[in-house]
Amino acid sequence: MDTPLSSPASLSTIAVVGLGTMGTGIAEILARSGREVIGIDISDTAARHAVATLEAATARAVERERITEEERRNVLARFRTFSDLQAAADADLVIEVVNEDYETKRQVFRELDGIVRPETILATGTNALSVTRLAADSAHPERVLGLHFFNPAPAMKLVEVVSSVLTAPKAVEAVTALARDLGKEPVAVGDRPGFVADGLLFGYLNQAAAMYEAKYASREDIDAAMKLGCGLPMGPLALLDLIGIDTARTVLDAMYAESHDRLHAPAPILKQLSEAGLTGRKSGRGFYSYEAPDSATVVRDALTPLETAQDGAGRPVSSVGVAGSGTMASGIAEVFAKAGYDVVLAARSLEKAETAKARIAKSLSRSVDKGRMTAEVRDETLARITPAGSLDAFADVDLALEAVAEDLEIKQQLFATLDKICKPGAVLATTTSSLPVVACARATSRPQDVIGMHFFNPAPAMKLVEIVRTVLTADDVHATVREVTAKIRKHPVDCGDRAGFIVNALLFPYLNNAIKMVQEHYATLDDIDTAMKLGGGYPMGPFELLDVVGLDVSLAIEKVLHREFRDPGLAPAPLLEHLVAAGCLGRKTGRGFREYARR
Repeated sequence: MDTPLSSPASLSTIAVVGLGTMGTGIAEILARSGREVIGIDISDTAARHAVATLEAATARAVERERITEEERRNVLARFRTFSDLQAAADADLVIEVVNEDYETKRQVFRELDGIVRPETILATGTNALSVTRLAADSAHPERVLGLHFFNPAPAMKLVEVVSSVLTAPKAVEAVTALARDLGKEPVAVGDRPGFVADGLLFGYLNQAAAMYEAKYASREDIDAAMKLGCGLPMGPLALLDLIGIDTARTVLDAMYAESHDRLHAPAPILKQLSEAGLTGRKSGRGFYSYEAPDSATVVRDALTPLETAQDGAGRPVSSVGVAGSGTMASGIAEVFAKAGYDVVLAARSLEKAETAKARIAKSLSRSVDKGRMTAEVRDETLARITPAGSLDAFADVDLALEAVAEDLEIKQQLFATLDKICKPGAVLATTTSSLPVVACARATSRPQDVIGMHFFNPAPAMKLVEIVRTVLTADDVHATVREVTAKIRKHPVDCGDRAGFIVNALLFPYLNNAIKMVQEHYATLDDIDTAMKLGGGYPMGPFELLDVVGLDVSLAIEKVLHREFRDPGLAPAPLLEHLVAAGCLGRKTGRGFREYARR
């Protein structure tokens, strides 16, 4: 006979087992919602710290006039701490957030079986271990489920409600209603390591750690690239330090055990740091060094780059040639002209170049309308741009930058032409996002002068530029481009000449894995997009972003990454290939993963 379970309305007394950072955060949310909260931890120190944290959090709330002093006293009175699981006897719901270790959790659930009432719901806060296995080892598997909050729990809106095949629908209904009542956004997911948000997030974090370990880019450049290139609130290595490098390794181990996907095999550096006790913020040192354990303040260490760049180490640049007439070319020309450079904008015909300049004029006029620029500055900026119908106009430029079609043959032909036209000492740059820069360099007689400058779309708004050195690029060319990037008020990050550079090499495998989740019917488009926006702080969900970027563009980048790294996990998801074959390319065609109204 099925055990009668607590109804949504009756979850008024809730026990939280484990008063670490996550348990304390969950206890705070529950107490502030008017529920009686029983905090349980075998460590008196942890219990005292939890009480002190709640006192400090509620004191800040009073200062900010979000609650009254009386409400604060009531919240504190509703939170009681104990060192024995027996204290959970009268709870309607128990949320377990002890260490991410299966035997520890199993022992907690076994003991709770003999303590709580038959109708009490038992929830695990795991994000890496099998909820189904924990349920199967319990005396009442139908009342066991996963309730995965995100850190910091009081601030993060997402809660993943994880059902096993054994979970009673009434238990799911009760905790889903509770999550909504707490002001959270519950997402229903099945039982697999990482669930939705962490399942996508940790693969991305692992690749970032491997990228750093390979000395492909500095920790600062990897983090800056993902923040500025994707609008993320934190870079991946800083986020690993916040989560805990040991925790990340545990989650990845569990994911790899199920998927056998090399993208989930923990990067060796995670093991090295974990075993050395360098677990991130909580220990005071991880990928970065911190002022003290549990501090968020990063301090200088031996790996911190020098703040003073060597100005003057590069070649002088006063005039710039931009080849192309599309959105990227006109955006880049606008950026350089606004920074005071004389710009030659060359297209296949003078008419196309003038159309591109007209696009820039519209963009600048919008800035005037919004009060960001005066009409006088707009006119001065436009006067610096000279449209041209031939690359011959690049004869005297100091920097020639191409933004033509993402086709290697077209780019190589263009670089061969620039080689003949541009003066000796001119820097030749490509804006490619996925093609080998060295292949463009080899099309010239001066490969030492060729470099990659990957701008992000829209160029006037996006702060990031990936500076891509080949093995042939001269030091003064690299210095020149770094100086110029700073003068146009962009943030340069250095990376080597390999597929995807930093941003696309980390972004597109994540997008591909999201497609695989839908393909496998694990979660819906909407739930995945919601999970990544609310759980990962992403400005757009993966499917919103794919439809904006274009499914054909995304597929092309996936293919380049797969071809370069030869990792089976990077093979494009068949669903993406099918949509592209059907002409469903995203917003530009009115249909991709979602349908859009025609303009």
